[in-house]
Amino acid sequence: MNIDSDEAPMSSASRLGKNNSQKLPKDMTDLAAAIAELPSEQRQKIDVIFQRVVESTRRRQRILTLVQEALSQLRLDMKYLLFDLEATRRERDSYKESLDEQEEGDV
Repeated sequence: MNIDSDEAPMSSASRLGKNNSQKLPKDMTDLAAAIAELPSEQRQKIDVIFQRVVESTRRRQRILTLVQEALSQLRLDMKYLLFDLEATRRERDSYKESLDEQEEGDV
């Protein structure tokens, strides 16, 4: 992000990028505000690094969200599997009882 010395200082919102759909930690927004108050020359040096940190933070947030969703899906799948296992056991027990009753009737 190039900032000329005659440009007006960027707001912290624009410094965080256009894709602000993922909320950044308060420390990051505070840092963006502090960077926006720096003189243009210093701001230019720090801004590139700050943008990398913002991208990295957002990437970690996306990964964390994906992991949380995967864990939620795994928990749901486990519940379905346990339900299916219990139903299968009940069916097996019921089938065994009916076989036992048939054998007793045949004797």
